[in-house]
Amino acid sequence: MSYYSYDNGSYGRGGGFFGSVPPAVKNIIIINVLVMILTALNEQYMISHFALFYPTSPYFRPWQIVTHMFMHGGFWHLFFNMYTLFIFGTVLERVWGTKKFLIFYFVTGLGAALIHTGVQFIEAQVYISQIAENSPHAMAAYQALKLTPTVGASGAIYGVLIGYAMLFPDSVLTLVFPPVSLKAKWFVIIFAVIELLTGVFSIGGGIAHFAHLGGMLFGWLLILYWKKNRKMY
Repeated sequence: MSYYSYDNGSYGRGGGFFGSVPPAVKNIIIINVLVMILTALNEQYMISHFALFYPTSPYFRPWQIVTHMFMHGGFWHLFFNMYTLFIFGTVLERVWGTKKFLIFYFVTGLGAALIHTGVQFIEAQVYISQIAENSPHAMAAYQALKLTPTVGASGAIYGVLIGYAMLFPDSVLTLVFPPVSLKAKWFVIIFAVIELLTGVFSIGGGIAHFAHLGGMLFGWLLILYWKKNRKMY
């Protein structure tokens, strides 16, 4: 499709493979890789200071709302997020420009953190009410909630996915496994339903499903706002 060959005159002027990647996507990938290396060198320090903790946790710091977006739980977590960013974020940045893409990326990432923390707040209120009834299980669950870190750019990545699907809804995408081809709009709807069901029924422990949904929700709302005010491009 033609948008893959879009060139505003500043991309692809040398620098090899990475030279063709627009600046925001390129620098986000570089920062994430550097943070992964630093985490490998001193995991305890990096997690306790830069992962996102629940606001009542003794480990919570305000900057974690942003810094957790550049941390990951392992190589494959980093790889799949950055690969998705490279494939779809590159298209969006070339269409929108670097400034608008960064606004979109951080709005969806911060929105994901907000929804995730909101769900944690609801869980915390349930645990607190059960603690008042002398439930030892509730006390342990509440402590675990406060001490469990959240890391990853997945919320923003899901925002990028819905952004791509809203701009190019009929673009056909094919999964490597299983080898299924569908239009982008249907892939995103399927992903959203899966995340909602797995989040509600607590399937796949250790994954912040509602953060993914939050990224998609804020991406959808931001694009609707841009369209309504004719600020999409």
